[in-house]
Amino acid sequence: MNGFSRVKILVVGDIMMDRSIWGKVSRISPEAPVPVVVVEKEDFNLGGAANVANNVHSLGGKVSLCGILGSDENGEKILQRLVEKDIETEGIFLEQERPTTVKTRIIAHHPHYQQLVRIDRETTDHPKTSTFRKLSIFVTERMEDFDGVIISDYEKGLLTKSLIRAIIRKARKAKKFIMVDPKVRNFFSYRGATVVTPNTQEASEASRILMTGEPSVEKMGLRLLARLKCDALVITHGERGMIVFEPHQEPYAVPTVAREVYDVTGAGDTVIGTMALALGTGAGVRVKDAASLANYAAGIVVGKVGTATVTLEELRRAIRGEP
Repeated sequence: MNGFSRVKILVVGDIMMDRSIWGKVSRISPEAPVPVVVVEKEDFNLGGAANVANNVHSLGGKVSLCGILGSDENGEKILQRLVEKDIETEGIFLEQERPTTVKTRIIAHHPHYQQLVRIDRETTDHPKTSTFRKLSIFVTERMEDFDGVIISDYEKGLLTKSLIRAIIRKARKAKKFIMVDPKVRNFFSYRGATVVTPNTQEASEASRILMTGEPSVEKMGLRLLARLKCDALVITHGERGMIVFEPHQEPYAVPTVAREVYDVTGAGDTVIGTMALALGTGAGVRVKDAASLANYAAGIVVGKVGTATVTLEELRRAIRGEP
């Protein structure tokens, strides 16, 4: 953890805004059987790949974000927030007719804060050819500047199979590690990555093995590890923690350390950001150690409501068992 400040990570993926509307519920609407939320405040956080970059930044690492935004008010707000946090934005490209992805969550206090509904504004269309070209040039020219790459796939159109393969090929040639937070559509395009971190649902769909208990998760992991030819596969297992799969080794279970779970929004972003920083500190760090550290970080963010990050001091306190 003391070496996090020396690590520089490139995050490539789907950038979005996580908007929250906070309020109170005191009655049911006379128009329909739904709660009436009296709004108290609204805010927004960096979401998707931007939340991954924000987690790396919050833990003291250096980070550059690469992706696309719409040339609109929400895109400008995201860019401004990134600049304020000193997250590099040279690899972010704007498209005139593309809307910036916005996830709006309505969170109400009744009797405690909980998410009532989510509203998504998005497009999953692929970017223009000219945008792909600019993005590819940026990744190719800047790869040597980073210790590793995170591919953050939210299936919003940026990460095509050809782009994913090009990023992995370039990173491996430059001897940089590649971590992937996957989606099923592109799953086997991640072949050759260093670490892939699906959740149990993604692992089940990709492996075509029905989730029926712990033995089925082990079968998923072993099958996917063999097909992906990655150094490690880490299945995030919700309240059960994580399971690490590596070639020629027994699966390694990392039990959860979360004390209370209020909201799992963005927990996967925290996991992959923390693991990347740990692996970036040196060749002697094992994936098991990185996963164990990331598990502490995830245990912190699920105890917060809304999209959240972890600080280095919070992580140190969690490891020491302090409140």
